[in-house]
Amino acid sequence: MTTGSLPIRRPRITTTAKISNTPPRRAPHVITVTSGKGGVGKTNLTANLGWHLRQIRRRVMMLDADLGLANIDIVLGLTPDFDLSHVLNGEKELREILMRGPAGMMILPASSGVTSVTDLTEQQKILLLQQMETLQEDFDFLLIDTAAGIASNVIYFNLAAQTTIVIVTPEPTSLTDAYALIKVLSWDYHQKEFKILSNNVSSENEGLDVFNNLTRVTDRFLNVSLDYLGFVVEDRRVTEAVRMQRPFCEVAPDGPASTCLRNIARQLVETENDLMNSDLGLLWRNLIMPPQARAG
Repeated sequence: MTTGSLPIRRPRITTTAKISNTPPRRAPHVITVTSGKGGVGKTNLTANLGWHLRQIRRRVMMLDADLGLANIDIVLGLTPDFDLSHVLNGEKELREILMRGPAGMMILPASSGVTSVTDLTEQQKILLLQQMETLQEDFDFLLIDTAAGIASNVIYFNLAAQTTIVIVTPEPTSLTDAYALIKVLSWDYHQKEFKILSNNVSSENEGLDVFNNLTRVTDRFLNVSLDYLGFVVEDRRVTEAVRMQRPFCEVAPDGPASTCLRNIARQLVETENDLMNSDLGLLWRNLIMPPQARAG
């Protein structure tokens, strides 16, 4: 990507509003955390974002939507006895397979035997829809950790969510692949709004540079709106926490990376009253509907 001569965009991040410890009773805010390229820290950020939302007393459920390669439970040091496959074959109800993670986060373990929502039978889709609707009022946030890339499963979950957070790092391939993901969602499925999070940067300025490099290209070729959610700096304690299979925000709550992510969590909470109610039933209806039917 070339930077050209367009002016630098310096978005303002506001995190000064008072955060209420009593969230409004509503259906959950559904957020996908996604990326064009693997290895950008997406799963780790999802887990730690959930941890910070719990500190603000928000009820959080996380879904590992990389159904064939589930790893949120590994990042958090959890060993599920049951997963989504046990729900789909009628052995368990969805509520019965939920696992309690650090800080009271609830984890919905994925299934290594189901690689795509499109692989489900109609009966399984209806069962899953009914099960998800029973959880609608139990959570304030549903965080969906998608697979990387532009596969159909990634598209499905991004189309279904209220908010799409795209994780980008300073690596050129990360920027190129993030652009490709946004391009597909924009051109083929008419999704226009994306939040960008710069990860593994050396400073606030580098985080802004990553965002600006991406917006220079999207402003030129795509009709989309990119909102800078913030940045997370490099922090050796992130790697240490991964080895310990614990959230880095729990291991070093006042560390540089944790502080950055705390600001991002507060931004998401500040938007609660501005969002229309989401609907977990609608989420799964969107997943069941083929993407081609939603395009155009």
